[in-house]
Amino acid sequence: MLDVLIESQPLRRRPLAQTLASAALHAALVFAAVKGTQGVAEALRQPVPDATLFFALKPEVEEPPEVKTPDPPPPAEVIVSVDPPPKGFQTVVPPSEVPTVIPPIDLKEHALDPRNFSGRGVEGGVAGGVVGGTGPVDAAAKVKGAVFVAAELDEPAQVVFQPAPRYPPVLQSAGIGGAVALEFVVGVEGTVEPPTVHVVETTDTAFVESAREAILHSSFRPARMRGQPVRQLARQTIRFAITVQ
Repeated sequence: MLDVLIESQPLRRRPLAQTLASAALHAALVFAAVKGTQGVAEALRQPVPDATLFFALKPEVEEPPEVKTPDPPPPAEVIVSVDPPPKGFQTVVPPSEVPTVIPPIDLKEHALDPRNFSGRGVEGGVAGGVVGGTGPVDAAAKVKGAVFVAAELDEPAQVVFQPAPRYPPVLQSAGIGGAVALEFVVGVEGTVEPPTVHVVETTDTAFVESAREAILHSSFRPARMRGQPVRQLARQTIRFAITVQ
């Protein structure tokens, strides 16, 4: 069976066209392989950029600063050029040494006002002072420009003279009575300060002008504090009544 060698058989020659086709096919495969590997090599030679990640942090929301509302200024009729003392309280300072004798008594010295030790207001002030005042706090303090109420005074203002109010003819003929409550400031001279007069309440607006005239033509004994005249905020009701004859 093996008496004939393969190489002993005569060689078969391929046609020229088949040889050319085979060569062209191989050349095409080699070219494609070279081009394919060349693109990969160039891609590998190119440096790969670093991928850097950036994280955007959310900014903290800062709360706006608290805006403090300034205290309203005191009324113009209270703070005046005479520089009144501040409204507040005083502190009792205990003596450093215990006295062994009774100190002399000055009968002219003003008694202590318990309201000056209430603890309300500005430390170092007095109960009879005004809000915002910066004047000296002593017996000789100039408080004429300050406005006080009757409860704060040693001697409230008293009426010396007051004319009878003019009755409105229309209301008088109709037999209508009424009243007008007015608030005003009595000055240190005992007269009413016209700009301070204002109506608190009234039964009929027709009575207002007559009541205002009666107040402005009135005279008072001025209020006093620590022996000197001061201004006082006062209130008075002017009444209108039909007299039966």
